[in-house]
Amino acid sequence: MLSYNMDVEERSVWLRATPGTAVLARPFYCTEAGQFYGRAHFATARTDKESYILFYTLSGSGLIEQNDQRIELPAGSALLLNCRAPQSYCTAPGQSHWHHYWVHLDGMGVANLAEVLLPQGRLCPVAVSRLEMQPLFEALTNDWEQSTTAAQIERGLTLHRMLALMARQLLAGDESRSNRTLIEQAAEYIRQHYAEPLSLDGLLAQTPVSKSWFLRLFRQYMGTTPYNFLLSTRITRAKELLVLTDFSVSEIAHQVGFGDESNFSTRFAAMVGQSPQQYRRSAMKPAETE
Repeated sequence: MLSYNMDVEERSVWLRATPGTAVLARPFYCTEAGQFYGRAHFATARTDKESYILFYTLSGSGLIEQNDQRIELPAGSALLLNCRAPQSYCTAPGQSHWHHYWVHLDGMGVANLAEVLLPQGRLCPVAVSRLEMQPLFEALTNDWEQSTTAAQIERGLTLHRMLALMARQLLAGDESRSNRTLIEQAAEYIRQHYAEPLSLDGLLAQTPVSKSWFLRLFRQYMGTTPYNFLLSTRITRAKELLVLTDFSVSEIAHQVGFGDESNFSTRFAAMVGQSPQQYRRSAMKPAETE
């Protein structure tokens, strides 16, 4: 269901397209776009639509509502919204106008970037320079009538640039610092509990994010997966024990969290290039020589 009050100036633009099968298979495509000079009573309410919508405010301010969220979008702010859940947007109360660009877009590429731009499904406005965002919207709308394959590919690339620009800005801001703290805490937990039976589900139980988002963030900030980080922590501690103690390989394997000596030796050799016994002998040689 869709209801709206098109309280917009005549110079407003609303463009539509009907993508073919080939376009719908692309990672980024759009079906509608526009530039609205919304007046004080501009408003839209929708129960669902199979797409995302991207807003960018040029002047004035908009108000976007979805679920329990109520977000104001002032000039210089962009927002991605998933239209598959009921939503409404309008000129913000107390504002005389909301001059904004918008585009309905979808595709697997959009869905992947939505994990960044809609963290935990929450609406997240992003401050983006008009000098960067406006040319992208202009390129998108100026080329709208072109239906060639090259033009369609270029529109997809433009959409990608828009979302990537927003993602970079978001990751460079407060959300990035919060995410870094979350991952640093997870890494420290692994360092403190490496000898225990740890699982990804156990780590996720302590974090307020989805599995896919946690894995993406962990790789971004730690340069590897949680499992490989755990494995590296265990092997590093095992190397210390091999050099500093006379514990058997079997004892060390259990002390650093491996269930059996065979699995430990296999993992150790793969990461270090030597078996545990070979590493112990090579590490002790300088001391014996002295």
